Amino acid sequence: MKIEVLGTESLGVRGISCVVEAEGRTIVIDPGVALGYLRHGKLPHPHQVVVGAEVREKIVEALGRATDVVISHYHGDHIPLADANPYQLSLSRVPPLDGVRLWCKGPHDLSDLAVQRWIDLSRFAGRILPDSEERSEGMVSFSSPVPHGTRGSRLGTVMMTRIQEGEEVFVHASDIQLLDEKAILIILGWRPTIVLASGPPLYLSRLSPELREVAWKNGKVLAQNVETLILDHHLMRSVSGYRWMERLSETSNNGVICAAQFMGRKPRLLEAKRDRLYAEMPVPPDWHGAYANGESSFEGYRDLPSDLI
Repeated sequence: MKIEVLGTESLGVRGISCVVEAEGRTIVIDPGVALGYLRHGKLPHPHQVVVGAEVREKIVEALGRATDVVISHYHGDHIPLADANPYQLSLSRVPPLDGVRLWCKGPHDLSDLAVQRWIDLSRFAGRILPDSEERSEGMVSFSSPVPHGTRGSRLGTVMMTRIQEGEEVFVHASDIQLLDEKAILIILGWRPTIVLASGPPLYLSRLSPELREVAWKNGKVLAQNVETLILDHHLMRSVSGYRWMERLSETSNNGVICAAQFMGRKPRLLEAKRDRLYAEMPVPPDWHGAYANGESSFEGYRDLPSDLI
């Protein structure tokens, strides 16, 4: 089994996209990307935009050779969009999905916006997106709906994915944030060797001390039972999230790492460092408007100072 993480916060963007090659199939999971439209009142720094454009190209390339596409839920950093902003992946860039197997979260328990995105994707694919929750077919299995964060959250639910080849079992746990025990029990029941999951959103002050403790306990359970635990996405939107992951790793004999480390790269927590990016690489006030019109240059923004990597 070959696993390539395409875009996550430790790789410089918002998302948790990956491609898995196993048993002759190429399975693309959550093919979306975003940059956090505003953070501390600032639009994405041009260097973030450069990285986001690179990730978009990787996702488009992967979709072009996909045999299967999995959609865990319909948030804008997980799917291509009919109404994408300049920092997301537009449906207009996606290769035709004729002959591609689709595995998708069902159209229930969705916000009005998510329903519209489900419709948009169905129209693009030329078929109704299937409800894949609790389905299994050969090497792939999908969970029942589990909370996007806490149970009863306005953010709804997500679908987790299990892929097995031989003795290796990969689980893509999307936006569970380690905040619900049911999701953790499903993962453990699947007996994974590798898990890719969103950690808790520690950058949000509204995340209570009680929920932070829940996430820590659930993270410890996974770390003790999974050979390689990759925690990223919401967790890597702050430097404190990276330190949290390091402390969790110290409690386990197994590997607890971020996606960048899994890919053999240095973490680039660009959203967490947006203020510093603006301070050290100033941006003209009209840059983003020009970029939206296809007129901005990336000159001077491609390479980061070494202390910002």
